[in-house]
Formats: sequence, structure tokens, C-alpha cells
Amino acid sequence: MESIFHQLVAALHESPLSTDVLDQIVVLLQQQTDQSASSFVTSTYASLLILERWAWELFSQESHGWMDEPSYQQLLQTLAIFNEKIIFNCGEIDMEKKGSLLFSVTIEQVNSVFMHIERSTYDNDPFIAFISIWFDNHAKFAFDNLEYTSPIINYIGRYVFNKYIKSKEYKIFLTQLRQPHLSHTIFTTKFLFYIATCPSYFNLYLVHEAKMFYDYADDIVQCFSEDYLEIIRVHSYSVASWSKELVSCIARHISLTVGCCWLDGENQPHMKAVFPTEKAVHDHFEDLLRILSYEPLYAQIRIKRSNDETVLVGSSLTYFLLIVQMRNMDWLSDLNATLRNTILSVIDTTTNDEMATCCYAVLCEILTDEELKDLKISDNICNYFLQLLEHTWNKTKKYEHVPIMVVLKAFQTLSKNDTMQQKIAHSDRIYLLIEMCDEYPIVYDIIWAFSFNKDIQQQLRSNSPFICKLTQLSRRLENKQMSKIIDGILWNLVINHENRSMTDKHNTKEFDIMISYSHKEKVLCKQIYEELIKAGYRVWIDFDQMHGNVMDAMAQAIEQSNTVIMCMSEQYRKSNYCRAEAQYAFQCERRIVPILLQKQYKPDGWLLFIIGQLLYVDFN
Repeated sequence: MESIFHQLVAALHESPLSTDVLDQIVVLLQQQTDQSASSFVTSTYASLLILERWAWELFSQESHGWMDEPSYQQLLQTLAIFNEKIIFNCGEIDMEKKGSLLFSVTIEQVNSVFMHIERSTYDNDPFIAFISIWFDNHAKFAFDNLEYTSPIINYIGRYVFNKYIKSKEYKIFLTQLRQPHLSHTIFTTKFLFYIATCPSYFNLYLVHEAKMFYDYADDIVQCFSEDYLEIIRVHSYSVASWSKELVSCIARHISLTVGCCWLDGENQPHMKAVFPTEKAVHDHFEDLLRILSYEPLYAQIRIKRSNDETVLVGSSLTYFLLIVQMRNMDWLSDLNATLRNTILSVIDTTTNDEMATCCYAVLCEILTDEELKDLKISDNICNYFLQLLEHTWNKTKKYEHVPIMVVLKAFQTLSKNDTMQQKIAHSDRIYLLIEMCDEYPIVYDIIWAFSFNKDIQQQLRSNSPFICKLTQLSRRLENKQMSKIIDGILWNLVINHENRSMTDKHNTKEFDIMISYSHKEKVLCKQIYEELIKAGYRVWIDFDQMHGNVMDAMAQAIEQSNTVIMCMSEQYRKSNYCRAEAQYAFQCERRIVPILLQKQYKPDGWLLFIIGQLLYVDFN
């Protein structure tokens, strides 16, 4: 078979070219199964490379008379399908070899292709349809291989944004997409090139060149901010009737928007133009949730990002995760039950590891300790993330497409849960985190959270090299936040706090009140502080009174105060530092006055244990 394929490909440059040659190549490519494709690529690589280059030569010709030949069209369609098989089903073929086949095009050829698109006056030009398939395969491959680099990706990404996404045609097409009832005739090949292929390729470019986001951010917002939210809102009520083309357009715009939100960081300085108010964020969240609640979508989810339904669900889940991690969640209460049920439905059906990671991470953020227990999935979550951590840390192929920072961020939230802490203690996997902490500083914060557990404390104390390293770091670190974390771990591992608290129990107090709070609520707590000062109280708060070792300063403040006000919220419960403050105040038998800062928040976990049956003041 291989020798026949070599001969047929060699004949592609003969003149005249027999259509029988094209037909025979089609047959050989169609015979390749998911199982045989890898060996076929290995044995025919040189000829496949010639075939791929020949296809781009065709595309870049000034005349496209070959478009009228069914044999040419059949070969190009078959080659596109085979290329997708190379992307997703040839795990034995290394990334660079795959990339050399898929990106076997020159910039001059790309320019010729774009020139033809721009000259075309036919909305259903089959040439544009073919190019869209080729560009879509570029995006599929590069999203599946994020470490792959090519100047072609950068060139095409910049070009499609400047020439197409910023164009009047793109704006016209977006406006058409806002209509609730769409005729199938609007989805021309040109429409889909502008509204599906171009956003997907530009998104790919931004993912590969993240540093370029801020150069494009303002233009991105200007291009679709007026239309995007309305498109999602309008069509979120009719998911059951979506055509394949509409799925493609919506999925790729959600993916681009989520990618921009991710790149824009926690404060979202640019994407606020798309989501100017909390209501806009809430409404968009609700619209996406309405879309994801349509369960027939789940049957289309693939293990990899190989179709638009997978992109749609995966991008929406990523958006949910970004929002629950970044935003004040007071407004989420009315959506919590629907979100939880939707996430659980996705978990039950998906085999996609990235989606499962997002789902579990969202649950960790939105569920209380008791809710996690009630759902009886805490074992699943704990085991899943431990397995994820081991595989991503050891760089095995099993979870190669799951970003390790997403895993660690979710595990950071999970680490605040007392049930999870005990499961980690029983798993005896704390050594894995110790191995990771130098490369990923966030792991120190995870270890701090776990170090509140008595069994894990013992495991950490028995690791002398780690204790020695922490002690050295505590002495030399200049980063205040990292110093606080390291000192926090060491504080939890010291066993003589009780003696210290008893020694200072009856000393004269310098302060009437200490305010214990999460810095997420700093503005409101400062107002409380100022009102107490006006009322004549001596108040300690850590705006400007922290010097030296943060944990020692905290302990001294508690020891020198009669009363500790605990400013309760979900952020307070999730803060390791706040937990250390609260537990030491409890240990010192200080008078505790809990106040509630977050609407509809109910204390749970360790915080509920400390405040017990105390009445609290609601500041909402």
C-alpha cells in the first residue's frame, strides 16, 4: 500500500494530471482507520508532506478551475478528514511531525489565499469553505498542542483580526446573528468564515501569544461587545432548535470571550467594557447556564476539543469557574441550585478531563462543607484531584491537556474543606505537595490549609528537611505574602501555643477590640473600625500595625485584646490567615463577636465550630 501511495503522490505533478490518480489517493486515505493512521503516517510521511504542500499550492493558485472537478473536491475533503484523524487519533506521532504536515504552507501562499477570499463576490464560494476547514484544523491541532509554535499561526491570527474581525462585514454578520429566528440561508460559507473560523483562529493566536492580548484588548472589545451578550441572551432560550452552524458561531465566540477574560486577569480592566456591571455578569452567567442545562448537548462532548459542542460546553464551564473564583458571589444564590445540578449532570456524562476538572473546581467553590458531604462525592473529588496532581506533576499523557495551574487553583479551594483535609491525611500524599511547592508557590498555601489538620501536622513535623527549608525561607524571604504563608505553616506546626496563650491570659490589655477580617472586605471593615474608634474603643486592625513576623504580630494582637470581632463571609472561611486568627482567639478564650458581612452566607466548617451557638450581627 505504501509504495502505491508513493507512486500516486509522485504523479500529482505530472501534466496532464489524471483524475484517476486523485481517486486512488482518496481510496487509500479513506481506508485508514483510527488504529492504522499512525503507522500509515510513519511509513508514508514524505509522500504525505508532498500531498499537503500540493493542496496548498492548489489553494494559492490564481485560477481555481480545479474547483469544478469533483475528483479534486473529493480529494481535498478526504485529506481534511484525514488531517483531523492525524490531530486526534495519532498519539504515537510526535507533535512536530504532525505540525509539519498541517502547517506545510508558506506566508506567500497564505497571502494568495486571502487575496482570493477578498476578491470573491460569491457568498457560497466553495473555495472559502475549503479554506475554513483547513484553518479550523490548524486551530484544532494547536489547541490540542499548546506548546507548538509556528510563524504561520501568528501571521494568520493577526491577519484575520485586522482584515476580517475588524471589518464592516463582520459587524453586519454579527448584527444578523442577534435575530432570534434565523433563516438557514444566512449561514453562507463567507458568513461562517467571518463568524466561526476567524474568531477561532484569532483565539488560537491569543492563547499562543498571550503577551499580545493587551495590544488587541481594546479593539477586541470594540468589535463585538455590543453584540456578543445579546446574541447569547437571545439564543439561550432556543438551544433545542440550534442548527450545527449556529452552534459553531456561538461556541467560538464564547471561547474567544472566555479566553479574553482569562488573559485579562482578576481585575478584568478591559473586559469590563463587555461586562460593565455585576448585573451584566449575572445575566450572562444565567444565559450560559440556560444553554448548558440542555442535556442533549452532553451526548456530543468528545474527549478532546474536536467539535463545536465540546468547545461550547468546555468554554462555558471555564467561564463559570472564572466567575466563581474572581467575583463577589452574593448574586449567585438564585442560580446556585441550577448550577450545581447542571455541573453534576456534566460530571455524570463527560469523559473529557478538562471539563471534569472545571466541574469539580466549580463545585469546590460554590458548595459548603456540609453540601459536599451531603452530595457524597467528596471521595470522588479528592481522589480525582490527587490523581490529576500525580499525573500532571509527573507529566504523563493521561491528563496532558489539563493545565496544572487550573488543577492547583481548584485544589487550593479544596484544601480549605475539613473533610478533604482528613482524606488527604489518610491518603498519605502530602509528600507530593512538598515535592511541588518550589516549582509552584501556590502549593505552599495549599500546605498551609492542610496543616490545620492534626494528622497532617504530624506528617509535616516528621519531615525534617521540609521543616528546615521552611525555617530558612522564613528568615530570608522578601515577598510579604509568601513570608506570611511560610510563617503560617510554621505557626501551625508549633505545639506550644496553648502555653503561650495561658501565660498572657490575665495580662492588662492594650486593646478593647481586635477586628479579624478578610482583605476582600477591607472597605467595609475599615468603616467598622472608624466607627468604633469614634465611639472611644481602642481597636487593633492590621491596616498598619503589622511588623516583623506576621503570625507573631497576630498572636500579640489577640493576646492584647479583650474582644475579637470576626467578620464572617465565604472569603473569611477560605482564608488560612483568618482561620489562624480565629482559632487562636478561641484558644485564648477571648470574647468573640461574630458579624455577618456576606448576604445569605451561612457559617460552616471550622468557622461554624468556633462561633458555635453565638448570636451574630448581620451587616447586610
